[in-house]
Amino acid sequence: MADDLTLTRDGLVAVLEIRRPPANYFDRTLIGLLAEAADELDEDKDCRAIVLCSEGKHFCAGANFGGDEMGGDRIATSEALYRHAVRLFRIKVPVIAAVQGSAVGGGLGLACAADFRVASPSSRFHANFSLLGFHQGFGLSVTLPEIVGQQRAMDMLFASRRISGERAAEIGLVDRLVPDDAQRDEAMRWAQEIADAAPLAVRSIKQTLRGDLADRVSAALDRELSEQAWLWSTKDSAAGIAANLERRKAVFSAH
Repeated sequence: MADDLTLTRDGLVAVLEIRRPPANYFDRTLIGLLAEAADELDEDKDCRAIVLCSEGKHFCAGANFGGDEMGGDRIATSEALYRHAVRLFRIKVPVIAAVQGSAVGGGLGLACAADFRVASPSSRFHANFSLLGFHQGFGLSVTLPEIVGQQRAMDMLFASRRISGERAAEIGLVDRLVPDDAQRDEAMRWAQEIADAAPLAVRSIKQTLRGDLADRVSAALDRELSEQAWLWSTKDSAAGIAANLERRKAVFSAH
């Protein structure tokens, strides 16, 4: 396992920890490592639940638009990243995300790929794509409406609304709200509860309830990337990304 992602065990529970603090930005390499590890755990009879977590202040700030990878061929990079990402939606073992700090952009998409989310009042969830001038990605077109409902998803996406852990719990985006710094402990307790159940039955139940989610996410990713591709070429997207990197408000012109 690479330094950016560690795998540890606590009995029948596996812990996948992203280690790129403080923001824990991802790239195609990291999502590929995560998907590979999840695939291996899916084949391991001694793994009955997975806790997905991150080291440091924030769960995940998504892709780093100030980094070298996203500054190159952004479309090819994102296409490769999404090929790995869709594999996360095919995991048969239950996954619980422990969300501390912020889950932003694609980081929110990663949190929504899990079956459950544990957070605290200080956690923040931000679908900030419209303020960056482009379309949402990481399958959020499917997952966010399924979790919080169509109207709330549209509000979060249209306005790039940033919501607190408490509000996220109110609308169902967060399943368990715990005190600050207790997210991982609660996720582990929950995972142990799941691990105590019959593993073949749990996997079967998950597959039934998730249904064709992975296939729908795969189709949505094609649409998301297509929309991102042309929007990245607009002046609005350039303005939005620049403003984000410079921590100021963008002025958009519909060009």
